[in-house]
Amino acid sequence: MNKFVILVTALFLVITGTAFSQKKAFTIEDLYKVQYAGAPTVSPDGKHLAYSLTKYNLHKGTSETNIYVMNPDGSNKIQLTKDGKSSGPIWGFDNQTIYYSSTITKIAQVYRCSLGDTTSTKITDFSMGVNDPKLSPDNKLIAFSSEVYPECGADSKSNALTDSLAQNGPVQAYMADKLLFRHWTDYTAGKCSHILIYDLQKQTYTDVTPGNYVSPVFMLGGGIGYNFSPDSKELCYVSNHASHPEASTNADLFLVPVTGGNAINITSDNEAWDGSPVYSPDGKYIAFRKQLVAGHESDRFRLALYNRQTGEKYLLTKSFDNWVDDFIWSADSKSIYFAGEVQGYQPIYKIAVKTLKIVPVSGFKSIFSFDADKKGNLFYTANSVEKPTEIYCQNLFNHKVTQLTHFNKELTETVDIQPAETMWVAGAEGQKVEVFVVKPHDFDPARKYPLILNVHGGPQSQWMNSFRGDWQVYPGAGYVVAYANPHGSTGYGQAYTNEISGDWGGEPFTDLMKVTDALANLSYVDSTRMGAMGWSYGGYMMNWFQANTKRFKCLASMMGLYDLRSMWGATEELWFPNFDLKGQPWNSGLYKKFSPSEYAGNFSTPTLIITGQLDFRVPYTQSIQYFTTLQTRGIPSRLIILKNDGHWPNTVKSMPVYYNAHLDWFHKYLGGDPAPYDMDKLIKNQAFTDIQ
Repeated sequence: MNKFVILVTALFLVITGTAFSQKKAFTIEDLYKVQYAGAPTVSPDGKHLAYSLTKYNLHKGTSETNIYVMNPDGSNKIQLTKDGKSSGPIWGFDNQTIYYSSTITKIAQVYRCSLGDTTSTKITDFSMGVNDPKLSPDNKLIAFSSEVYPECGADSKSNALTDSLAQNGPVQAYMADKLLFRHWTDYTAGKCSHILIYDLQKQTYTDVTPGNYVSPVFMLGGGIGYNFSPDSKELCYVSNHASHPEASTNADLFLVPVTGGNAINITSDNEAWDGSPVYSPDGKYIAFRKQLVAGHESDRFRLALYNRQTGEKYLLTKSFDNWVDDFIWSADSKSIYFAGEVQGYQPIYKIAVKTLKIVPVSGFKSIFSFDADKKGNLFYTANSVEKPTEIYCQNLFNHKVTQLTHFNKELTETVDIQPAETMWVAGAEGQKVEVFVVKPHDFDPARKYPLILNVHGGPQSQWMNSFRGDWQVYPGAGYVVAYANPHGSTGYGQAYTNEISGDWGGEPFTDLMKVTDALANLSYVDSTRMGAMGWSYGGYMMNWFQANTKRFKCLASMMGLYDLRSMWGATEELWFPNFDLKGQPWNSGLYKKFSPSEYAGNFSTPTLIITGQLDFRVPYTQSIQYFTTLQTRGIPSRLIILKNDGHWPNTVKSMPVYYNAHLDWFHKYLGGDPAPYDMDKLIKNQAFTDIQ
């Protein structure tokens, strides 16, 4: 073959999309080579950025996180900590000192080091542990939250003898006189989250939120629960003082002196959620997020202001019909930068406090944390389906974007990390549904591939064009992966989000069936080899698929709801089913109408089920009920219970089992590449028990 023929052939392969990659296929092992940069924070003088960096060791089942510092242009990177347990850097006002959290002694405490001397000094020694520390502007106080015994407050002590007896003694019991006695993965055991303030000079602790109230309230995914005023004399925090907090979303903002004393509720006029307080640099305002619908945890998160002089409160983002997430003030207190969930992305916007004019800042990107300096530079972490997280700088005047870190450069240059393509499908009532599609390694448009449809949880959330193991592990094994944002998803207006409430198995199911039709008609999809998977509400939808369609050759249900009536009585945050299913099992027919357990006679699809024994949100007994039904009906099924995990399995210990189990199941029924490890042998191996 002469050179001309070779060149023409190569051009044809590129044009038709059949040119094979010189990179290796993405595997589970590659996922744990990815390094994750944490939130960048700018020093007061703007001359340095501090951030954390997390690395994983798959075979040891360990991770390490350390604090780093670099110049704003990405140069001169310095590793400040080496204990592998450090995170959350906070700058002191001298531009040299950094405070941070570390679990080097297992119980989290605050430490301090400096740019000139990286030797760490332990600052706090609170026996119950220190969570989410914040440094006062005058650098004299540290506020933090901790699980304490309410009657003891700052004098709470961890009792080693009591703890030992509770774990190893002959009697193990929990006693409760009211609900919300357990949450996510833990029993309260008589303890309650309080906010304490540590005086760096006096070395004393003060409980500023006494009483049997959780302060700050739990926020899924984190979030700001308290902040100091600019003069360091006051703390604004979030707490829910409802008589039945398990059924109420009425969190409020309270003001309390840093020395303790009477707290003032400044949002008592709103019976819905108020939270995420941040003082303006000039001290005139407190910006916060709020909802307007009581009991609805997925009502639109709006940005609001509280005038500290007049007590007036007003909404800033009336015209922004999507959720507001993280936000920061501009240095001059005239504007606020906020992240919003919009059509599969999380871009940054700027809103002027006086005019309420909203201006897009970043363009459509998936941004997860950000900070700004006084010179008009925005620093943020971002990723996309084909590119793991890195730190970037965007100049707000000329809009130039510079990538400051390249932690994953070697990986992306040697491993095939596939991008996502977008398609829109006419869903329920003709409303457009956005679908992301990731093609397999060495994609050949002349071939037909097995398909995996992944349904998101929440249910009020959105799949984004962001890096995620599911989007690469399965394409690396030869599958087309698709994920959609049906009715109930965020990012497409609050009306679209609201339409899932009271209609779990209605329009969202219709959307997903129409999406499946469109995917099955793609020239490169083998419509006879389609599977589906989902987590939480996505797991529920797998169970609903089981009851209502035969489109899929196999299903994989993770932490999924199966019997809605028994789920109501066993979950902890009752406000969620109360609102989304419009009442309780005895007064709402939706628990029966949309419960997969009611349609067991229709079941026939082989199903993998994964759950966590410490999942109190969707109790693992839901999965056991489902598995028992499938087994009794003779339907191929496999149940994996992760012994030490809750709703979110351990990233480095349990998630590798999750990925491998899925590959094993899909290979068996869809004919893709086999899993790296045989599941039957893995389960029999003692290491499997250790992983859990």
